[in-house]
Amino acid sequence: MFERGFQKNSIVEVVRNGEIIREYPNDKPYPSYLLLAIINNEALHIVVAYNKKKNEVYVVTVYSPDKKIWSDGFRQRRK
Repeated sequence: MFERGFQKNSIVEVVRNGEIIREYPNDKPYPSYLLLAIINNEALHIVVAYNKKKNEVYVVTVYSPDKKIWSDGFRQRRK
């Protein structure tokens, strides 16, 4: 996330308030989720894993979704 120039406060905001657009309940070692938020007029996707036992969230990756790949307000992959 830091290599791509995303600020920590933006990431925290998405984790707290982002919209879950995909769930991956079978991911290991923890279920993961794809979150979407608009930060500073830019769409942001964050994949997080959630350890329910410890109530901990791990940021897996952060990226700006490509308009060529995503549609419907960056909620659906194009076919």
